[in-house]
Amino acid sequence: MTTCAVVGAGPGLGLAAARRFGAAGHAVALIARDADHLESLAGELARDGVEARGYPADVLDTGSLSAALTAAAEELGPIEILQYSPVPRADFMKPVLDTDAPDLDAPLAFSVKGPVTCVRAVLPGMRALGRGTLLFVNGGTAVRPHPERAGTSIAFAAESAYARMLHDTLAAENIHAAQLIVPGAIRPDAEHSSPEALAERLHTLHTERTGFRHYAEPMPDEPAVHQS
Repeated sequence: MTTCAVVGAGPGLGLAAARRFGAAGHAVALIARDADHLESLAGELARDGVEARGYPADVLDTGSLSAALTAAAEELGPIEILQYSPVPRADFMKPVLDTDAPDLDAPLAFSVKGPVTCVRAVLPGMRALGRGTLLFVNGGTAVRPHPERAGTSIAFAAESAYARMLHDTLAAENIHAAQLIVPGAIRPDAEHSSPEALAERLHTLHTERTGFRHYAEPMPDEPAVHQS
């Protein structure tokens, strides 16, 4: 059995993805900060017949993140799928003209150092398996920067560049990197952006292994610009 590691495991997309990959026969490593919260999610998955364990770690703490992934691989089996989908903090989304250099430290650590740490931790195991999937979930500001959300716009763009380089570099090793853009909110009643629909899409990205950037649904049109 191989493992799907969900970084940023929560009761929405994280749980739905864990359930979907678990149903496909993978063990699931749930990674987030709150140990009690992870225990609850693991218990819910166990009732569905999914082998899952929680590994507390903070994506802003590279040491704890690397240790969590190493422990998961040792206890559950080699990590074949890595899903990086933590939810950015609200304070990452300051207007661009109110954003100073120190304001970018946490967003860049969250969206660049976190993914780099995760990939470095799981890549040796994927290479030993001869296969692997790296899944990055981002909001619409990854492709269309928003001046009221400067931190995530800058950091997501950097994460996108890193993920695209992984896609191009690792394809020859049968390790597929893909990005799923979710333009709006993840809502239970959304046709294409509900947790369950997104989980199914992520599983398809893992199995079909085509292309780098995918959209949960089309990006909304830009408002028309009128000049006087």
